[in-house]
Amino acid sequence: MKYAVSVLLTGLSMSSGALACPDFLNTEMRKLSSKETINFCESYAGKPMLIVNTASNCGYTPQFTGLEELHKEYKDQGLVVVGFSSDDFFQEENDEQDAATVCFEKYDVSFPVMATSSVRGRKANPVFKGLGDAQGYPSWNFNKYVVSGDGEVLAHFKSSVGPDSAELRDLIAEVTSDTE
Repeated sequence: MKYAVSVLLTGLSMSSGALACPDFLNTEMRKLSSKETINFCESYAGKPMLIVNTASNCGYTPQFTGLEELHKEYKDQGLVVVGFSSDDFFQEENDEQDAATVCFEKYDVSFPVMATSSVRGRKANPVFKGLGDAQGYPSWNFNKYVVSGDGEVLAHFKSSVGPDSAELRDLIAEVTSDTE
């Protein structure tokens, strides 16, 4: 009986994907201007991700358009684009609803954007703590991190590297082809 329970528990662990989820994604956060939360391991385990720190009043804010295009182009191949609203560089709306209006109405973003939180330093949210430790913290808004389906942080692109960059798109094509 003891053996059967052990085999059952091992099977459950392997099938749940819990083993494949890295610590930095083993968290739950609230979506922007919503009561809904996302548990990153439960929702995205095994999927490649493009994670971006965002702000509504930045010169790079128009990158939302290109990020939405990447989301639409690669979502059927498993890519998850997630934005993280942040005021670390003092360019995010003070009111969360105003930030949501910029994302979801002005730029028609359909990928998830998380509630405003810190993305650098001691107060960084758990996701950006992991990204920062692995590849460096953002030095400005719209830094992009590509994470493989097994949770490895593959690359960090600065703000000036737009969503239409060949280097970023090539890496996204590579990580999404690995999941097919």
